[in-house]
Amino acid sequence: MKKISAICLLALPLLAASGAMAQAQTFPSKPIRWVVPYAAGGGSDFLARSISQVMSTQIGQSILVDNKPGGNTAIGASEVARAAPDGYTVLSADNGTLVYNPVLYKTLSYSPTKDLAPVTLMGRFPMILVVGPGISVKDAKDFIAQAKAKPGGLNYASAGAGSPHHLAMELLKSEAGLFMVHAPYRGAAPALADVAGGQVPAMMVDLAAGAGFIKGGKVKALAVANATRLPQLPDVPTFAELGYKNVEAAALVGMVVPAATPPEVIAALNKQVVAAINDPAVHKRLEDFGVEPVGNTPAQFAELLRTEAVRWQKLIRDLKITLD
Repeated sequence: MKKISAICLLALPLLAASGAMAQAQTFPSKPIRWVVPYAAGGGSDFLARSISQVMSTQIGQSILVDNKPGGNTAIGASEVARAAPDGYTVLSADNGTLVYNPVLYKTLSYSPTKDLAPVTLMGRFPMILVVGPGISVKDAKDFIAQAKAKPGGLNYASAGAGSPHHLAMELLKSEAGLFMVHAPYRGAAPALADVAGGQVPAMMVDLAAGAGFIKGGKVKALAVANATRLPQLPDVPTFAELGYKNVEAAALVGMVVPAATPPEVIAALNKQVVAAINDPAVHKRLEDFGVEPVGNTPAQFAELLRTEAVRWQKLIRDLKITLD
């Protein structure tokens, strides 16, 4: 009996492994729920819907995009973290969800590292410094000079406290030695409207949200917080060109799943999401919207999150930014 018991115990890991393999081979066999922790119509929502339409055709299953805004993405993230780890509930997660929230909040209803597992980085939304008609500046250097000349005299808008837009400007302030007052809004659209209307002088915005305002001449793009110039804005310099090489910031939006999801299922999801991103029509649609399509491996996404955490969490702690 002891020998039989020992053999059974040795067989358990093999049975579990074969079960996971079988699950991956049949995955997906039913519809997938894709949680977006923002309201419909924004950049994250556009990204999820653009990819899911093609992915649904690829896998032969429907994909329901479920908008769960609130709590600085914590409501949606907590729900997915506690979902069944079978690959049928996935989450669009950005820097706020995975990097900023753990240090912005003293208590958080989920742990990005313990409760969620990376699938792939889907896209980057590089940040751009824009100004409205309420301030007269020639270029980014002139803007920085004016801000330095009037400490506290200029304020700036953002898509919300703790958003990539907010922290991108805090990074510029830190690198350039500026003192500016933060005016948080509920989303990029109302913030941009007030910058264009002259109520607030400036903000950092992603191209997806700001393209219409920039092309329409309602706001002026001064510099991009990206390693290279954006093809959509070839005449706008990078901050590195202006002498601020550390000012690089983007909203990074990826897909994550509950942490206990089998690696084989994560690999199957990754394969389908990346294939959808690389579909020529989807790729062009994302680029036209202002998104830099990515589609990398789970390991590459995990490593990126580690490096982002080192950089941004230090800045948040140094500046003593908290949201509770």
